[in-house]
Amino acid sequence: MQAEGFISRWPMETLSVRGYVEALAQLPAILRLRSELLHYLLKVERPDVFLGVDAPDFNLGVETRLKQEGIATIHLVSPSIWAWRGGRIHKIARAVDRVLCLFPFEPEIYEKAGIAASYVGHPLASEIPEIVDQVGAKKSLEIDGITIAVLPGSRQSEIDLIGPLFFETMAILANQFKGQNLHFVLPVAAPHLRPAIEGLRQQLVASHPGIQLILLDGDANLALAAADVVLIASGTATLQAALWKKPMVISYKVPWLTAQIMKRQGYLPYVGLPNILCGEFVVPELLQDAAKPEDLAREVMHWLNHPEAVQALQKRFEELHRILKRPTGLLVAQAIEQTIHERVQ
Repeated sequence: MQAEGFISRWPMETLSVRGYVEALAQLPAILRLRSELLHYLLKVERPDVFLGVDAPDFNLGVETRLKQEGIATIHLVSPSIWAWRGGRIHKIARAVDRVLCLFPFEPEIYEKAGIAASYVGHPLASEIPEIVDQVGAKKSLEIDGITIAVLPGSRQSEIDLIGPLFFETMAILANQFKGQNLHFVLPVAAPHLRPAIEGLRQQLVASHPGIQLILLDGDANLALAAADVVLIASGTATLQAALWKKPMVISYKVPWLTAQIMKRQGYLPYVGLPNILCGEFVVPELLQDAAKPEDLAREVMHWLNHPEAVQALQKRFEELHRILKRPTGLLVAQAIEQTIHERVQ
């Protein structure tokens, strides 16, 4: 958005927290940001419409206040009320004039609650090609042989909790593939994460001198395109991997208290977006205490040893890609225009 000329008045990193325990440490900064934002929108530059993008715990509060003051509000990315904390739908009704949904089953949920909603598709489905050039991607990375993409997350807390687990898994796989052409590709999601990842890499190389590990500056798409299997932290990146038609092993860890709270509020047996969207466990999830390096390595090996299972999964992901691919930007713009027009009338 900044590249398109938008002005960022506050750093987005203030809101880049995940989980209850993690948010507590950031709470003063978040509350200060919300107060400053509301003052700006109500007293300095009153907008015709406010578009909140994701971050529901922050944006819904802002939207509620703005709607009370007569400003039209739209929320892009439906909160996952179908997965957990379904009671939020009442808060959403008070906060927004329209919800823009990324997944096709969501509008019906809102319409039953009397909330206007539109399916706009998922932007990743338009950015990622339907046909994957894996050979070309490997050539770009100057590698051949078996390639495992490793995506441990995009937050510092994720690198701290999940990074060591994934690097231990890589060590196990390296031992199993001794003498064979095995490559690991890890895209570093942000520059501030590199020191921690470099530290883990140095430990791994010290114990496995011949290991072939490439660190990329971002460019998760290239890593996923080249991959034969993906070891990945739960989150939007799992959908990204699915759109690249890749078999994957999903894992995640959060502090114990956060895990207990989330467990009691969850409705679904899975947390990974590919499984949620397919309505079943199409890829394995190893979470919390079940996330052990030897088990993650075993699941990665299962995909490598069962090409027929990979082919069946790829067909499911091809169908998913077609469903999610819509002209998202155009549909969002039309929804904003429609909302402004309705207010003018």
